[in-house]
Amino acid sequence: MTTAVAAPFRFFSLQVVRTRRLGPSVVRITFAGDDLRAFHSDGRDQSLSLFLPHPGQSEPAVPIELGDLWWQGWRELPDDVRAVMRSYTLRALRRVPGEPDEIDIDFVLHGVEPGAHVPAGPASRWASRAAPGDRVVLLGPAVEDNRAIRFRPPEDTDLVLIWADETAVPAASAILQWLPAGTRAGVWLEAAHARDIQDLATEADAEITWLVRGAGSPTALAALRSAELPRAQAPYVWIAGESGRVKELRRHFVGERGIDRRRVTFVGYWRQGLSEEQLRAEE
Repeated sequence: MTTAVAAPFRFFSLQVVRTRRLGPSVVRITFAGDDLRAFHSDGRDQSLSLFLPHPGQSEPAVPIELGDLWWQGWRELPDDVRAVMRSYTLRALRRVPGEPDEIDIDFVLHGVEPGAHVPAGPASRWASRAAPGDRVVLLGPAVEDNRAIRFRPPEDTDLVLIWADETAVPAASAILQWLPAGTRAGVWLEAAHARDIQDLATEADAEITWLVRGAGSPTALAALRSAELPRAQAPYVWIAGESGRVKELRRHFVGERGIDRRRVTFVGYWRQGLSEEQLRAEE
């Protein structure tokens, strides 16, 4: 059952069709479902809400039959029944004539490796074990241009600057794929391991720098402070990742680089020491 919720968003009932490890810390999961006929997005950093089942459940418990009242109904479900909700970015949407529509979502895996200092959260555990046929529910867009897309460079932009930690690399990758040919871009991306580095497709004139933690790379702030940026009259900045780092880098671009704060988009995907449930409760 699919129900419109706060149009232009709606629920989509999907299932896993395949998984692919992109590196030690990243797995790409491809989903399909008849509902995707109504899924539309202009890409970029399209945000999605993904609902996952608890171990032992065949599908996530989300009261989509309540329509616009689903949130209250979902919150009232017992903790061990209520579907796990996490925010992710659309990595790709594919429509091939004669084949089912598909979307890709990249998951960063934390704590699933043996001897991990911090135990994996429910989303990492689910993603590390996902298999074809596993069912999920997605809250996503039914129109291409929607408020869950944050990357919006002004028309006069002559330089795009991007920083993303590993949780925001999928969004940055989709942005790079979206940028028109000839767009000048400076891009800094963080990775937990060298084997997590990806070859990214873009027609933009982009200089991409990967910063691998633990491999002698400078910190994000140090890397940006030492970078010689191309000359530009109207730069646009997009920063996404851990909230504290995002705020620090925004201060750098606005306070140290003198970029108009109205031309800086900054998005905190997570906060050090807080689960997504705790972060939502605080907000």
